[in-house]
Amino acid sequence: MPDTPPTPHRLDGKVALVTAASRGIGLAIAERLAAEGAKVCITARNAGPLAEAAASLPGGGGIWVAGKADDAEHRREVLDLIANTHGRLDVLVNNAGINPAYGTLMELDLGAARKITELNIIGTLAWVQDVVKDARLGFAEHGGSIVNISSVTGQTPSPGIGFYGVTKAAISHLTRTLGVELGPSIRVNAVAPGLVKTRFAEALYDGREAEVTAQYPLGRLGAPVDIAGAVAFLASDDAAWITAQTLTVDGGLLAAGGVA
Repeated sequence: MPDTPPTPHRLDGKVALVTAASRGIGLAIAERLAAEGAKVCITARNAGPLAEAAASLPGGGGIWVAGKADDAEHRREVLDLIANTHGRLDVLVNNAGINPAYGTLMELDLGAARKITELNIIGTLAWVQDVVKDARLGFAEHGGSIVNISSVTGQTPSPGIGFYGVTKAAISHLTRTLGVELGPSIRVNAVAPGLVKTRFAEALYDGREAEVTAQYPLGRLGAPVDIAGAVAFLASDDAAWITAQTLTVDGGLLAAGGVA
């Protein structure tokens, strides 16, 4: 596990929302933001693990709402809780994403494609629209920061998960477009991870981790904390002159010609 200590007090006074944060990358992001001083609200589908995750956050825990990220009523409930509890929102991290299909694009069930598109792309945009338009949160007034989670699969074709990569390419372009549209009061950036050791990605390295790792110049697969550190930087004022960018965090994979 890499040693990437948080920067104390960098996010003091900020309120952050992280979607899909009961485990894995999302939870690591929530932990990092809380450790740097932010008050954090997290969401995910299952209430039990989500409640446990929220209670474990640094600084005395966070608030949470269980539900589906692409459900409008769930989004309203989340923003109601944030508005009533904290009266503001400063950071939105769009981490929710799915990939229920594996195979070539020619074999892809179009129903599955629509489901992936609905959550990964439209769901991300919906969160942004709802947050920015909710006057109670003062997102623009406070100089809000949005960080979307993209993927290296959106930058180079990846066998078996091609359509997931298509949606992540869309997230990177969505990020650029939103960054232009929402400036100067709101910054919008993305992080594109390589292969990170989580349950979500386990099928991509299980049983052949040494082979997969050999593609990475830094000699290891990613850990959730690697992504959390990058997100915390982009969310903070240290990145005050950065917007409409996608930061690739992949241990050198793409530079070496590898694929996730």
